[in-house]
This record gives sequence, structure tokens and C-alpha cells, in this order.
Amino acid sequence: MRVTLKTPRMTLRPMRVSDADALHAVWGDAEAMRYWDWPPMESVEVTRDVIRRQCEDAHEGDAIYWSMILDGRRAPIGACDLSDIDTHHRRAEVGYLLARPFWGKGYALEAMRVVVAYATNALKLERLSARTHTGNDRSTALLKTLGFKHEGTLRAYVWREGTRRDCDLYGLLLPRSLEDAPRATRPRRAKASSR
Repeated sequence: MRVTLKTPRMTLRPMRVSDADALHAVWGDAEAMRYWDWPPMESVEVTRDVIRRQCEDAHEGDAIYWSMILDGRRAPIGACDLSDIDTHHRRAEVGYLLARPFWGKGYALEAMRVVVAYATNALKLERLSARTHTGNDRSTALLKTLGFKHEGTLRAYVWREGTRRDCDLYGLLLPRSLEDAPRATRPRRAKASSR
């Protein structure tokens, strides 16, 4: 899928192989990749190969990968995605990663708000999930701001650089899934007798 989204300060456009140099500044940065499943990318060539595979996934319709382009710039400042798109079960997973100079400025939140809106309105998804490495407080705060709820911890879920890492799973039920859900009923109060 090739979809471009607009935020107040950015354009999210389909990722392309020519983004490799700019995105390697993120994916090759040890601090930016600290809570990622994989260690930093060793070279621009590795980053280019990863982007090439992600573009193939997008072509198959299994994912949408966006480069985050700040207004007035040409090079991406990061990337975000909807992956593991399952149209039958109406669900997908979200992800995001920004270059460190752009942390703390609300760009990831801004991008994810339009991604969630796109998933809801255009794709008609009913559930989004996200997975963070335990201890990634910034990402956890962003997810909670978006309304995601902690659903559990996946113990020893990731093997990275000789150690197992726990991951926290977050989920967001989108409006349609809530509208179609059975409504809880309150028990009626017994009327007070006048005896």
C-alpha cells in the first residue's frame, strides 16, 4: 500500500530505498536503537536491505511503512508503520522510531495520531497493538497518551546481544470495535420499601 498522510508539521510518505542514508542515522544510532529488537544497523547497506524488505511487505499489503518528513526538510527524521495488517481480524501493530535530535518535540505523537486515524477510518481496523521493551518509558508514555492499555508482559520475548528481554504489550480498541461490543448492563436498584 502506498499512502501519504499529513500532520500539522510533517508528511508521512511511503518509505523508499533512497531514504537509507537518512534513516541509517536513526537505525545506526545505539541510543535510538536501545529498546529495539535488533542492535544498531552496521552500515547503510544493511539499512538499505531492511528498507527493501519493508517495501516488499508493503507491496504485498502486509504493512505500511512511512518515512517521517518534517515540513521544510527533505530527509526523513524517522519512520513509523502499521505492520502485521490482518484485514480479516481487523487488526495491526504500530511502530515508530525517531532520530534523537527530534525526541521530546511531539513528532512521534503527532505521527501516530494520524496513523491511528488512518487505521480507523480508511482501513476500518478495530484493534491496534504495540510492543515496547520493558523500561522504554518514553514509548510507554506515548502509547498511554494515545489511549493504549497495558495488556501484559511477554517474558523473555526478545533475544538481543546475548540476553533475553521482556516486552510489554499494549492494545487500543478502535471506535467500531467498541460500538459493536455487547453493552454492559447495570443491575437495577431495588426500590426502597415504605414499611
